[in-house]
Order: sequence, then C-alpha cells, then structure tokens
Amino acid sequence: MPRTLTRKDPSNFKTLQLLVDASPEGLSYQGMGMPLNFAQVLEKRKPVTVADNQRFSVELANLGVSVRLTLSWQGREYWVLVRQRRADRGDVVLKLISGYVPAHELNLPLLTAIQEVAEECLLETPDGWLSGRFGDTWLPTPYQSSLRYRESVHFNLRSLSGAARPVQCGNLKLLERPRAYVHLPTASLQLVYDLRLDLPKETRELSLLHVDEHLEGGQLIARLNRARPDLFLIPLDQGRPTTALLTLKQGQLSPASTRGLWLAESFAPQDGWLVRDERIRWKDWLSLQGI
Repeated sequence: MPRTLTRKDPSNFKTLQLLVDASPEGLSYQGMGMPLNFAQVLEKRKPVTVADNQRFSVELANLGVSVRLTLSWQGREYWVLVRQRRADRGDVVLKLISGYVPAHELNLPLLTAIQEVAEECLLETPDGWLSGRFGDTWLPTPYQSSLRYRESVHFNLRSLSGAARPVQCGNLKLLERPRAYVHLPTASLQLVYDLRLDLPKETRELSLLHVDEHLEGGQLIARLNRARPDLFLIPLDQGRPTTALLTLKQGQLSPASTRGLWLAESFAPQDGWLVRDERIRWKDWLSLQGI
C-alpha cells in the first residue's frame, strides 16, 4: 500500500512569469508581473514561437529546474532518472529530478534544485534514510515526520562542470553555469544543474525510491510506494551513458524494461537555446548519443 508522507496546500506556492533575453553569448531572465499560484502557472504553459534560436526576447510562464544527478555506487557511476505520469500532457516519461522555482528563489534556483533532490530521491539503508549536504548547506528532510533519517552519516552533493554559455538572473550570474533552454511547448525556461551525489563509505544494502507529489482533492499529496520505486539508473562508461536501465533495491541492481520507453524533453535535441519536443523515445535518444 502506498504510504502518504505529506499533504500541502498548493495555493502556498507562488512564482512569477519571466522575461527572457537570449543572444549567442548568453541568456538572462527576470521575473515580471504579479505572483501566480500553481493553477495559474499551468494555465499559462501554452506553446510559444521564437523566430531565431539564438537571439530573442520572450515572455514565459515560469522557471523550472532539473538536476542531472550522477550517483557514485560501488566504484561505478550512474545517472538518476525518475518516472513521472504527466497528467497535463497525458503521458508517462522518465525525467531528471525537477521542479518549479518559487518567486523567492528565482535568483537562487540552485537552492530549489537541491531541495528537489531531497524531496524526490530517497535513499534507504537498513539503519534508516540518508539526509544530505551541499557544501555547508544541509538539505531539508521533508518527510521527517514520517521517516527516520540517520543522524550519524549523510550523503554529499556537489556541482560538476557547468555549461559553456553563462546564464544570468538580472545582473546576477549563476555561478554553477546550468544548462539553459526555452521549452517552446510549455512556454518555460528550464535550467539543468549537473550535480554529483557521493554516499557515505559505510553505505550498504541501499535502496532508491522516488516520491512525487500529486494534486488530489485540492491538496498536493506526496506518497511513497515501495511496489513502484519509480527511480532508475543509467550506468555510465567513462562519463557517457550506456544502453542499460536499472533499479537498485537492498543493494541489488536489477535490469528494467525499456520497451516503449519515452524520456522527457530535457533529453530531446536542443537547437540553440530552444527545445521543441515534448518527449523523445528511448531508442531515438540512444541513437543521438551514438550508442
């Protein structure tokens, strides 16, 4: 049986529309207009068009962040993906850990990104659940009222190398240099942070589980379903993805089916600053990687 971990009032979430200016040298964004709640954001996520893929100015519905998370486990590295049932688009995809950036974090989207790791990617050991740190910042423990987090050990998050072109919020450069793209079908700006998760040396019998929030009866409800862990690993070979897809339960890696699998738009081709696709087939993405 799925276990309910938290219930939230979605009206507490507020964000801003964006004005985005892009050039071949870089991209900048700033909030504009009145604060929007979650339902208002979804209403504004309608397709937009841009004439030039490198130089443009456009108003967008919201800012989103994703984390391309590299997990180090027993001498190998893996990318972490989560399964999402997207009610607004009527599909099921594997995606990066991701979320919407609230208004008060528009100038610090990295904070939203690491909070999404804490909320979406749960690491269980026989002695309890692992909390984490990013540098000197402790990640939140959003399910502390329901789950027992370990106090003696934790995982560490750190930034990997950033994208080549700079991104700014107003005049403030984002130091971690996330990859940026405008997703035309949803009128959103997306920032992708490249982070690495290092486990404590004594970690054993690790299980990875995903918790996602769903809107039900006017509430955002987070549930943990052990029967559907919904968190997957792509093994890397010298930093490049391979053709395998795995799950990790009690320290054991198991192959997962890729039949009919789709990946979210962050895996689709990027043209300049633009991504035009809603999703991409697994096999087509492998072809793009040359594997």
